[in-house]
Amino acid sequence: MSMSKTRAVFLAAGVLILTALAWILSGGMPRSRAADRELVPAIAVDAATATRADVPVHLQGLGTVQAFYTVKVTARVDGQLDKVAFVEGQTLKKGALLAQIDPRPFRAALDQALATRAKDEAQLANARQDLERYEMLAPQDLASKQTVDTSRALVAQLQAQLKADEAAIENARTQLSYTTITSPIDGRTGIRLVDPGNIVRATDTSGIVVMTQIQPITVMITVPENTLGTLAQAMAAGPVSVVALSSDGASELDQGHVALIDNQIDPATGTVRLKAIFPNAQQRLWPGQFVTARVLVSTARNALTIPASALQRGPNGIFAYVIKSDSTVDARILQVSNEGEDRVIVSGGLREGERVATSNLYRLQPGARVRFSETEQDVAARRAPAAAPATPSAPKRHEAS
Repeated sequence: MSMSKTRAVFLAAGVLILTALAWILSGGMPRSRAADRELVPAIAVDAATATRADVPVHLQGLGTVQAFYTVKVTARVDGQLDKVAFVEGQTLKKGALLAQIDPRPFRAALDQALATRAKDEAQLANARQDLERYEMLAPQDLASKQTVDTSRALVAQLQAQLKADEAAIENARTQLSYTTITSPIDGRTGIRLVDPGNIVRATDTSGIVVMTQIQPITVMITVPENTLGTLAQAMAAGPVSVVALSSDGASELDQGHVALIDNQIDPATGTVRLKAIFPNAQQRLWPGQFVTARVLVSTARNALTIPASALQRGPNGIFAYVIKSDSTVDARILQVSNEGEDRVIVSGGLREGERVATSNLYRLQPGARVRFSETEQDVAARRAPAAAPATPSAPKRHEAS
């Protein structure tokens, strides 16, 4: 036999020996799937049990904060702006002084109107006396009928003139009052739009300042048109409460109520608007701010619920990992409602008492083994106040005999 053939035989024998050793060391038998699964470490998860409870049903929509009242304060007469009495951003009561226009020309016009009325009153008094004299002389033919009629017409003319004088005085007083500009509402001043010393006119459109009332404040909420029936039914039953959340839904800003449903649906977007009023005592709502509004429309009684953290979205819809009795999980499609809340209502796919995984969901797949460090009962027991330890009784004293 040649050297090359001898070397090949030895190499083949070595491979067979190594294969046999590996088979012996591995146990000599193939492992079952169950045994292989036992070698895979269980995934630690938190679990929650499907339970029944009364659950508030909310309708969620995007809201835009608007001032309860918005007033652009402008001049109603022409003149020089003598004084601006407010501080930008100041909260004022209705009737508080905002600005003062030079009142002197308007005070002079009022004085002139008062003087005109005094002159006409004197003329009327004289005309009445003349009329009385002529009426006394007329029976004796000492005054003609034409003279009496002329005197009577003069009295009526002067009486009408006095009424015109009264109207002129009232107009002059009104114009004078316009020189003192006061707050028309309870509200907050904005940025000053004109400085003292400038000439302001009644035709100016820029105004002096914009005032907004933010306590209370309104939020315009946009919701889908298919919720109109539910909303109308809720409002017919009584006041409908609403909560304003930050745009990311992380924090609660204020609580209020729905004031009205708009009288038309926007055909372009298929939505309807709600107007909600909030007290805004903390001033956490500001005009122009975007918020998430949560409207309470009803309460689902004795509904089957699970935490929203258990839900996952897949190609077949919403599902949750249900923990079976052998500590493995099964991905089960669920029919849920009341999404966006801490607890969702399950109308199909789950039975009361079944448990679902609520953490480490990204590591799970159907058939995966799970474990939990403590059960819900353990959590409740840990949170309950510990019982006070019993006080040991004092040892009895033995009297000497």
